[in-house]
Amino acid sequence: MSKYVIGIDIGGTSVKLGLFTREGELKHKWQIKTDKSDNGKNILNDIYQSILSTLEEQSILLSQVDGAGMGIPGPVKKDGYVETCVNLGWKDCNPAKDLEAFLHIPVFAGNDANVAALGELWQGGGKGADTMVLITLGTGVGSGIIMDGKIIAGSRGLSGELGHVTVNPEEKESCNCKNHGCLEQYASATGIVRVANGLLQNSNKLSKLRELESFTAKDVFDAAKEQDEVAIEAVEILGEYLGRTMANVTLTIDPDVFVIGGGVSKAGQILMDVIEKYYRKYVCLSSCVGEVHLATLGNDAGIFGAAKMALDM
Repeated sequence: MSKYVIGIDIGGTSVKLGLFTREGELKHKWQIKTDKSDNGKNILNDIYQSILSTLEEQSILLSQVDGAGMGIPGPVKKDGYVETCVNLGWKDCNPAKDLEAFLHIPVFAGNDANVAALGELWQGGGKGADTMVLITLGTGVGSGIIMDGKIIAGSRGLSGELGHVTVNPEEKESCNCKNHGCLEQYASATGIVRVANGLLQNSNKLSKLRELESFTAKDVFDAAKEQDEVAIEAVEILGEYLGRTMANVTLTIDPDVFVIGGGVSKAGQILMDVIEKYYRKYVCLSSCVGEVHLATLGNDAGIFGAAKMALDM
């Protein structure tokens, strides 16, 4: 009988699931709504019930499934313990062990960004590398670190929280984490809009962005592609802070490759060019540094990485 593993990516809105063969083929994927009522107490049972019904639809027995991996939107310790997961309402729990009690198969868990990084290393933009850093530029800035093919979670699950590295201690506005000058305040989708708005307020420069009642990160990049001076400056600020952070990471762990994902990465070459410019400007000691690639798995990175966790254990 063929054997399978299941990849699970838990988000604040939906839970994505994937059924994989042991050879790494995605056989089937689906998603369910994340029920955050009662501090998320129904989430794991919903996942369990959904897995059972999907396996039945696919004519696969639970006994044919070797294990499951799970990405969780918060810090996860090596043993799967979650002190708090604000987005789901979880506190002081071990969801991997809890889901294991439902399924009666091994279940492994990790922070969702780290798990997505493992997916990109396995079958995505970092394929072929041993050491990789995934940086996701979305509503916030997430990241995951893989060394020698293994997730580096850190002793408290905080490894790779690059979005909250302080890049500008002079910043007056506070980040969602209550700190000031975090990378996320400049390099996320919301961050580049915030920066562009600040530039518009503090100058009289002509800009297409002034013609819009409100604008998005995509609008900023589109304007920059049309040589809009304010938009270009906002993109340059993103590139400077992100490139400098990547240079510091290089001097810490020296990855083979950085993989850039998230919604902002859809800006494409203009984003990659500005990141590369500042990354290479701030790296010292060697002219031979890690490559910078775009992520390729999109929203499936989490289920791929979760499945890989199960395959590796």
